[in-house]
Amino acid sequence: MYEQNNNIDGENGNPPSDVQNSEYSFSRENIPHRSYMDANFVPKSEEQAAPKSYYTPPEKPPKKVKEKKKGGMGKFIAACLICAILGGVGGGAIVATQLPDSATTNYNGSKLNISDSDSSETQTASPVAAGSTMTGSQIYSLGCAQAVGISTEITYTNYFGMQSKSAVSGSGFIVTSDGYIVTNYHVIADAYTQNYAVSVMLYNGDKFDAKIVGVEESSDIAVLKIDATGLSAATLGDSDNLQVGETVYAIGNPLGELSFTMTSGMVSALDRDITTQDSTTGQTTTNNMFQIDAAVNEGNSGGPVYNEKGEVVGIVTAKYSDTGVEGLGFAIPINDVTDIVDQLITNGYVSGKANFGITVTTVDSTVAQYYNMVEGAYVYSVEQGSCSDKAGLKVGDIITAINDVTVKSSSELTNEKKNYKAGDVVKLKVYRQGEYIDLTVTLDEDVPTSSTQNTTENGTTDSGNSNGGNSTLPTMPKF
Repeated sequence: MYEQNNNIDGENGNPPSDVQNSEYSFSRENIPHRSYMDANFVPKSEEQAAPKSYYTPPEKPPKKVKEKKKGGMGKFIAACLICAILGGVGGGAIVATQLPDSATTNYNGSKLNISDSDSSETQTASPVAAGSTMTGSQIYSLGCAQAVGISTEITYTNYFGMQSKSAVSGSGFIVTSDGYIVTNYHVIADAYTQNYAVSVMLYNGDKFDAKIVGVEESSDIAVLKIDATGLSAATLGDSDNLQVGETVYAIGNPLGELSFTMTSGMVSALDRDITTQDSTTGQTTTNNMFQIDAAVNEGNSGGPVYNEKGEVVGIVTAKYSDTGVEGLGFAIPINDVTDIVDQLITNGYVSGKANFGITVTTVDSTVAQYYNMVEGAYVYSVEQGSCSDKAGLKVGDIITAINDVTVKSSSELTNEKKNYKAGDVVKLKVYRQGEYIDLTVTLDEDVPTSSTQNTTENGTTDSGNSNGGNSTLPTMPKF
């Protein structure tokens, strides 16, 4: 796992451009040594892995069978049989005198009915309606038809200056019978920004090339499309009805090789604000998630979380990773993304999103003190003709607040921007050349262009090599 310092460089104002790996590490801000990992799988080393070891219980020596005395047990069994016969005859006679002649009993295969010819009512022995819940094996069969494996092979330059390849693996699930698939954005982020090929694998072994239909990075959602029909589409449940203690099932591809693994657990907590950090950019994003104790590992990202009715109620996104910590997985509630998915399928993007038309990086307290600056979001570039350009924002400005809400990093600006939509008017507090000024900005709409998927987030155009050329991963978020 690679970590990157996203501070500006002292000489040229540019952030460092270390060799990047596509894996994310996630951390809750202001709490040291606590990290939330996504569950897309990236091999950690090119060295040959050691053989896996599996625990095998030691064989126990067979128990010695004690010799039993002959004759004693046979006499006891004979006495019991005689008592049972006498009791059955007597009990049957008593019951026969108590039941009416017209009463009958039958078993219809799922519940016991006792009907009376003198009454039109039927008593049901089982209070649970048939079909209201599914067994774990039934949900697994359903999930195997709906969950998919997703992989991307990326090319990068290693520390020795040589080109290397690495596979990024994750999960997803089918939402329409004609091949639309939902996953996490971070599962296909490298493919989206660097124009790498994406593959989708079904449970039956069929493999398809996938097209990226659209992404919503701030919500960590992406929609893919494969050329297939007659697929089993997932039924989306109502995540607003989730309750702590409710049983849930997660299906995905842990470690990128244990395909279609199901784990079960319960909803441990609701409405967790989880802050995730991208190790390649230092960018953090906060999203609402619910917590589960079902095992979540690298490769599970983007996979479905089912309730007991076989409905998808969440998308596996992150886990807490630390020594001695188990059972802390997190999923995005499905109700939070259904509208996003619908817009991505219909438009290819989410309409109404706010856009500043700038790229920024973070000035933290250390850099601010060293260079006699202030903490905030450093404006690295301004798009010509954008709302920020029209408002007078300039390269080198440091945004310190938006509508009186303090901003100390590019991540905080990202999270605050989610509270606004295109057309909203906001007031930016900006530090420029030793003094503070206020700028009024009418936010643009974030509409992707036709070349969006071949353009990196720092504004440079990729070569468009679908075979995975040697491209530098993005280092700064675009607003």
